Amino acid sequence: MADIRPYIASMRLRTVPLSLSGVILGTLLSYVYFDIHPSWMTLLFLGLTTVSLQILSNLSNELGDVLHGTDTEDRQGPQYGLNSGRMTIKAMRIEIGIFVVLTLVFGLSMIYFALGSLFTLRSFILLLLGIAAIRGAMHYTLGDNPYGYRGLGDLFVFIFFGLVSVTGAAFVVTKGDAFIYENFAWELFLPAVTIGLWSIGVLNVNNIRDMKTDAANRVTVAIKLGERRAKIYQTILIVLGWLAFTAFFIITYRLAVLNGRLTSLSWYHFLWLLPLPLHILHLSGVWKRHDRELDPMLPLLVMSTFLFAILAGTSCLLLVR
Repeated sequence: MADIRPYIASMRLRTVPLSLSGVILGTLLSYVYFDIHPSWMTLLFLGLTTVSLQILSNLSNELGDVLHGTDTEDRQGPQYGLNSGRMTIKAMRIEIGIFVVLTLVFGLSMIYFALGSLFTLRSFILLLLGIAAIRGAMHYTLGDNPYGYRGLGDLFVFIFFGLVSVTGAAFVVTKGDAFIYENFAWELFLPAVTIGLWSIGVLNVNNIRDMKTDAANRVTVAIKLGERRAKIYQTILIVLGWLAFTAFFIITYRLAVLNGRLTSLSWYHFLWLLPLPLHILHLSGVWKRHDRELDPMLPLLVMSTFLFAILAGTSCLLLVR
């Protein structure tokens, strides 16, 4: 029986909570602004599509780095299936193909259960977003001219892990009403910015850690900035993320008061502040550590962002309940 551990290792499951953060927050905030009740099948396939897309991105990233000679024995980060020699390139291509199919199947199922049809304008919009997401996930390091090797990874992460993740989830669970006609909820872009900035933060710490091995044939924002300025950049990303959500919370609070749903604030309305010490701990670690010592700062930021998404959505729900 084949050893499946290298295949699972290359999925990099520790990154999955980050991809789910935007979807969870977008879904919870849709309850706040639209009082919607999506089916469990819609939520199930929304989550499965998100997870499969994240894994597809991780697999493609590993294959691309190996093919370009970026991942060597001097790699500062963890060794996975392919870059550890426990998988072949052919096996990795097969695994990538499987997750392309899964992403398409889950995505089409999500569209069907959310909208009731695959043949409407809103379905077509979601399909185009899905195709763009698949292409973006695969070409971060794969291909002849991957954008992750040209310093554009941060932009991709911000768009797809932030803007598309949060607002896309809102689009799905509200059947498109969140961004159609008079219901356009521009406020939802603020928490999307928060998740997007912190997702860039995860990538940036990864790139700071790998600067020495990446420098030979890859350009990242961290390499362009240098280690010290990349850490300043990391601090700015975290701080701006908090400021963006603070602005969103104030807007949501004022709307709740104007609509007569809230008269005063209570302690449970500020649950979203609980992950703040974890982000302070993260930044402290980023400034004190170097090279592979930075690796624990990645899951710390991932899990604190995931926790924030749950608590932030819950806090806003309690404002209007």
